[in-house]
Amino acid sequence: MTKTPEYVSYARMDQLHELQHPRSDARGELNFILLSHVKELLFRAVIDDLSGARAALDRDDVDDACVALSRAVRTQRVLVACWDAMNGMSAAEFAEFRHVLGDASGVQSFAYRTLEFVMGNRPEHHVTEARRDGHPLLRAELARPSLYDAVLRYLARQGYAVPVFCLEKPPERQHSPHPLVEDVWLEIYRDPRRHHAAYRLAECLIEVAYQFSLWRAGHLLVVERMLGGKGGTGGTDGAKWLRQINEHRFFPELWTFRTRL
Repeated sequence: MTKTPEYVSYARMDQLHELQHPRSDARGELNFILLSHVKELLFRAVIDDLSGARAALDRDDVDDACVALSRAVRTQRVLVACWDAMNGMSAAEFAEFRHVLGDASGVQSFAYRTLEFVMGNRPEHHVTEARRDGHPLLRAELARPSLYDAVLRYLARQGYAVPVFCLEKPPERQHSPHPLVEDVWLEIYRDPRRHHAAYRLAECLIEVAYQFSLWRAGHLLVVERMLGGKGGTGGTDGAKWLRQINEHRFFPELWTFRTRL
């Protein structure tokens, strides 16, 4: 009997390679499934690091939080590169198997939605859906303050004037941008040496948000190249819907305060 190599048995690589089942004979479908699996796994990796950063902030450990955030950014860059790999498929190749997808859409990914919840994008309709029939990972995340909530609570413990209503809101409720939070970031950025820890944290956070926006932009461009103005799967409006979500920014005051700097 042949012994399974330790590398294969440890990470269950044999099972991993049995998960891809194309529904057509189109050449590009297997590659499409493989890249979709890669993205799902990378979402999970980013979730793990952002959760680690949140836990570190809860114990006021900015150094550990920044290490975790920097590691998440590296993984996000691989996620962004996935769109470049997907872009190797022509519109004609995608059209050969698009019909077999049915209502399947990336918006149905519980890992992607969990990642958005971790970072703080918790619109009411998504929260309602997750509570009703969401994956356990999603429902568990809604019981925790988001990463941005943890950041604001950390800043408050360090003596910064974060509004009390930002600190006391229920964890499932989305943060509402406020000028008083802008004031906090403005104070930090006007004197980075004095506020070194908070400034370092802010720079790590903005890079995480920046990479997420790059990922969304890559998604939009690939969809436009493959579908043009066609509607998307899963009930979305395709490129039109993606253009709308491209306007969203995580950690909003970290973007808007710069107008006043």
